[in-house]
Amino acid sequence: MSAVADPPASHAGPVQPGVGGATGGPWHGRRGLLTAAGLLVLIGLSVWLRSHALTAKFWIDEGLSVGIAHHGFFDIPTVLRKDGSPPLYYMLLHVWMGIVGGDGESRTHALSLLFAVGTVPAGWWAARRLFGERAAWATAVLFAFNPFLTYYAQETRMYALVAFLGLIASATFAMAFALRRRRAIPVFSVATAATIYAHNWGLFLTVGLGVAWLVLLRTAPAQERRGLLRDGLLGFGAVLVLYAPWIPSLLFQAAHTGAPWAERPPWNAVITGLQNITGGVPTALLLGLVGAAGILTLRGGTEGRPRARAALALVVATGVAILLAWLSSQASPAWATRYFAVVTGPALLLVGAGIVRFGKLGLVALVIAMILWFNPHERSIRGKSDAYRVARTLKDENLIHAGDLVVAVHPEYGPAMRYYLGGGYRWADALGPVSDNRVFDWRDALPRLKAAGPRRTLDRLAPEVQPGQHLILIQPIIRTAKWGAPWTAEIRRRAPQWEQALDHDPRFQRVAPVPSFGRRPLPRGVRAVVYLRR
Repeated sequence: MSAVADPPASHAGPVQPGVGGATGGPWHGRRGLLTAAGLLVLIGLSVWLRSHALTAKFWIDEGLSVGIAHHGFFDIPTVLRKDGSPPLYYMLLHVWMGIVGGDGESRTHALSLLFAVGTVPAGWWAARRLFGERAAWATAVLFAFNPFLTYYAQETRMYALVAFLGLIASATFAMAFALRRRRAIPVFSVATAATIYAHNWGLFLTVGLGVAWLVLLRTAPAQERRGLLRDGLLGFGAVLVLYAPWIPSLLFQAAHTGAPWAERPPWNAVITGLQNITGGVPTALLLGLVGAAGILTLRGGTEGRPRARAALALVVATGVAILLAWLSSQASPAWATRYFAVVTGPALLLVGAGIVRFGKLGLVALVIAMILWFNPHERSIRGKSDAYRVARTLKDENLIHAGDLVVAVHPEYGPAMRYYLGGGYRWADALGPVSDNRVFDWRDALPRLKAAGPRRTLDRLAPEVQPGQHLILIQPIIRTAKWGAPWTAEIRRRAPQWEQALDHDPRFQRVAPVPSFGRRPLPRGVRAVVYLRR
């Protein structure tokens, strides 16, 4: 089957009066209405698909998000020196909670839903500018039904925001430096800086875009290189200026927080990550093969050369970003497939541009992907944690009272339990007493945890529990997750030690485990063991 391409709008012939286009004739009006209607249909379907689990309960990281966002707006950057993350998402969430009037699950998930659904019109706009009308619709469909975005549209984390910003940053980069539309440079600079402020993997995408700029500079005609060099220095210079205020915090975080919960990724983790953003092996193979083959058909000439250069830029930027992330995680592990959100935008842009090059074959591939992706994943989203159930059972069974001490053996689970238990309790974790129960202090956390033996820490905490009060031990459920990283391996070792220490401490009497699972399958998350101070 022969490849087919739309002529770019910038090379279209003159518009005749009464036909539409620049004259604003009736066909232009109808076409505009049809475009708006089509996008609204896709947006509506995307909202429906991505709102089934909008009320899902928080898991560990979501508790951290809400806890951090509850701090003062201008205090959040300082608080994050303990956490290791950049501040943009948490500051936006702080403002959002004020707008929607609360921190409930559906209200905070709605912010992620907004960004995930926002990729639909943004993807249409970007693909239309870069690759033509048919690529725009294919890309909009991909963003509307993509299961990676469906999953993170219903999570109070930054990944939907990162996907949206990564899309804008990479698209405007290609417009500015491949299609040479200089008006896109300020948008590129702001969007790229925002991507880095949303997630540290934005740094890898930024370097990838920088390498793509060098490739474009090297392959440009000699007469264009000076202007391309000037514009690149302006665009990336602005990114540096915008990001410079955060660099001291980044260096401090790199030295003291890191990600001890992560493992060094094997080489096939790259393939797993790409499969994750394309919805699994079948769709990854289908869209990857057809999309890649279609991209390879982009040729030079007056019409094809700008599109080919745009595709080249996106391929280089995406590939370099992933490679840098993998190499960096060999030295200092900070790898998770959800971080692939940063390259979801350029990856789907490339797939959308490639599959339409094959006419009916591309359409069939797109329809198959839509069918396979049309799944709200409600069960998996709702099954991320049982923290709410544990907190509710403790209250309903009158096993926790004001002034009791709650000890989170898996320390970063403290903010999620604080959210569901509410105020009125005292808090500690496996490292000792906690002063701010809405955030976990990751600074040098692993050596501090290794130094904090359960018996020694319990001796510090026990005098704070008066006779008749409870100590609520929040224990991780080990058998439903992998615990191979340095941090999680230490938590796995400490958890039974804590329970054993309390069971054999004459100052405490074991009251009840919460919940009692019996023969039921273990959930993901935590359980509680209640002790009474004698």
